[in-house]
Amino acid sequence: MCGIVGYVGPASASPRPLEVVVEGLRRLEYRGYDSAGVAVTTPEGMVSAKKAGKLANLLAELERRDLPAGTAAIGHTRWATHGGPTDVNAHPHLAGGGRLALIHNGIIENFAQLKAELSQTGVEFLSETDTEVVAHLLARHHDETQNLTEAMRLTVGRLEGAFTLLATHADEPDTVVGARRNSPLVIGLGEGENFLGSDVSAFISSTREAMEMGQDQIVTITADQVRVIDTAGNAVEARRYTVDWDAEAAVKGGFATFMDKEIHDQPQAVADTLLGRAGTDGRLQLDEMRIRESVLRTVDKIVVIACGTAAYAGHVAKYAIEHWCRIPVEVELAHEFRYRDPVVSEKTLVVAVSQSGETMDTIMAVRHAREQGAKVLAIVNTHGSTIARESDAVLYTHAGPEIAVASTKAFLAQITACYLLGLYLAQLRGNKFADEIAEDLAQLRAMPEKIQRVVDNEEHVRAVARSMKDEPTVLFLGRHVGFPVALEGALKLKELAYIHAEGFAAGELKHGPIALVEEGQPVFVIVPSPRGRDALHAKVISNIQEIRARGAHTMVIAEDGDEAVVPYADEIFRIPQTPTLLAPLVSVVPLQIFAAALATAKGLDVDQPRNLAKSVTVE
Repeated sequence: MCGIVGYVGPASASPRPLEVVVEGLRRLEYRGYDSAGVAVTTPEGMVSAKKAGKLANLLAELERRDLPAGTAAIGHTRWATHGGPTDVNAHPHLAGGGRLALIHNGIIENFAQLKAELSQTGVEFLSETDTEVVAHLLARHHDETQNLTEAMRLTVGRLEGAFTLLATHADEPDTVVGARRNSPLVIGLGEGENFLGSDVSAFISSTREAMEMGQDQIVTITADQVRVIDTAGNAVEARRYTVDWDAEAAVKGGFATFMDKEIHDQPQAVADTLLGRAGTDGRLQLDEMRIRESVLRTVDKIVVIACGTAAYAGHVAKYAIEHWCRIPVEVELAHEFRYRDPVVSEKTLVVAVSQSGETMDTIMAVRHAREQGAKVLAIVNTHGSTIARESDAVLYTHAGPEIAVASTKAFLAQITACYLLGLYLAQLRGNKFADEIAEDLAQLRAMPEKIQRVVDNEEHVRAVARSMKDEPTVLFLGRHVGFPVALEGALKLKELAYIHAEGFAAGELKHGPIALVEEGQPVFVIVPSPRGRDALHAKVISNIQEIRARGAHTMVIAEDGDEAVVPYADEIFRIPQTPTLLAPLVSVVPLQIFAAALATAKGLDVDQPRNLAKSVTVE
């Protein structure tokens, strides 16, 4: 997830284009801080500046270089996907003899084929990015048409994947052209100036008047005109609206907190993590696989190492990978792993899960595993991170920056990546046929829409949370993949609301935890699908009856259509019908919403809970 901003102003060159773009990047930096860059169309031609690292590095470069005045500009703050976070890989990318500049948010799935095609015509590439490929393709079409809008239309017709593109050309200094497919782009309407941005925060300090862009549409802005067409070239009437929140809220996309925003980001985070994983032959492919297939076929044990929320993602992975691959999976807290003399060998695959890729306990566990001869595959959200660099293979989650300390979208993206790993191994080892893999992938690709349905129905959860702000303790019960969901629900409540919360395996209830249940005790129960494992569903219904008989206030997460829970639930939070192994992607969402809402009702800082840091970089 990257931040993009574009601007066109009056025909006379001025500092305003660069000022607007830099201000937009400040507000969009939460969308990516691997690198940042700008390009300005000036009377002398195209000028650009870009630097790896946070936006401050670009600002220092602009102080040093003092770019000339211009009439249009584009800017980008990057969350790396193709190519590491370096100056060369930063956007904008130039083409057409340096007269065209392009920025991009998303992933171009067929960039390798396009790159090979362009290379045969003599194009030389400077970066490792898929974006530079698009820049050269767009420049070629501009040479043919001498029209940036038409060149963009022809280019988009060649692209596969998800993207937002913004381009400007020195031959058309009064124009910026954008296009979108499965990636956000909005239009800002000013007086004698117009704007583009990945969200309205890019231009909210200049205007609150905006227009929506639909799927597979192309927009051309000048200082006094906005024109939208579809990929066939037909004019489109875009819907106009007024933004009703202020610039301060813009960086959070209009949400009260980053955590609220990131909960709503989850459908996109899962979709982006799934994007581009299947090749043209339908076979799964991972990001950076430096482990030979012959080695993976001989793996006889998988050990997942992680801390906190990431460890609970590993517990979900255990159920899925063992079921699909028939390989035993252990889940270890990274800080315990190397101190207990673990049994690993050259036939062990260690999977290290970390949002930041800089979790020190996990780094040390990775090093210990490799010293013992094990191969390590990292599941991380940050390109160029220590864990990514020190592992034998990497699977990136593409969730985008997560600002709130308590993890939400990173958790769902990690689970999704674990599913992909399990299916990849099942494909490689012959545990599943191609049609079975295709069916599982189709079910995974249906999950973002299901997650969105849960998020859209959040108000019931929030209302219940507000009514419980004075409760001293909440218990969580789950079974099978619902057990790690219960653990994660309890962790979220502890992190955010500072109250006692515990997650238990529902089967353990009679072995001790039921002693905690008294009149009025709130208990969340994650109910498995009645369509998957009937015996488990019946047993969890019995658990609800047992605690209800002892006075518990039962809050039940159950599938649409599951009427068996109704007589025993004080509150029911419905989730869409979902295959059993994939259920955590939807069943955890009400628990995230509940924790955030209850903490807010208590007047607590949801984004920065006391005593906690986003990335634990010490042991």
